[in-house]
Amino acid sequence: VQLQASGGGLVQAGGSLRLSCAASGFPIHYFSIAWFRQAPGKEREGVSCISTTDTAYYADSVKGRFTISRDNAKNTVTLQMDSLKSEDTAVYYCAARDQNNVCGVYGIQTGSFGSWGPGTLVTVSS
Repeated sequence: VQLQASGGGLVQAGGSLRLSCAASGFPIHYFSIAWFRQAPGKEREGVSCISTTDTAYYADSVKGRFTISRDNAKNTVTLQMDSLKSEDTAVYYCAARDQNNVCGVYGIQTGSFGSWGPGTLVTVSS
């Protein structure tokens, strides 16, 4: 199981970025996929999650601004981030778990996910 997050960069507050999580070695539609982020000096926190049946979950801090989606043909999960704020600045990670609705049962928790990819840095300037 390999995951690769991409799409990070520098953007002004109010702008948008689109992150992608590409999976290799396994068919992504069998996995719940989640996005986490970690800001400097802070703990890693759950941002969004999508189940194998495409149920989406969001942290309250990003609800209404971020959208998670899955493209099984491309074996990717995308996180569309709009109306970005300076507090969204962090390294973003994607993670996988071979369980259908792990986020619906446990929330978007780091301990629920065993497969992680390297992060991509998102910097939002105010």
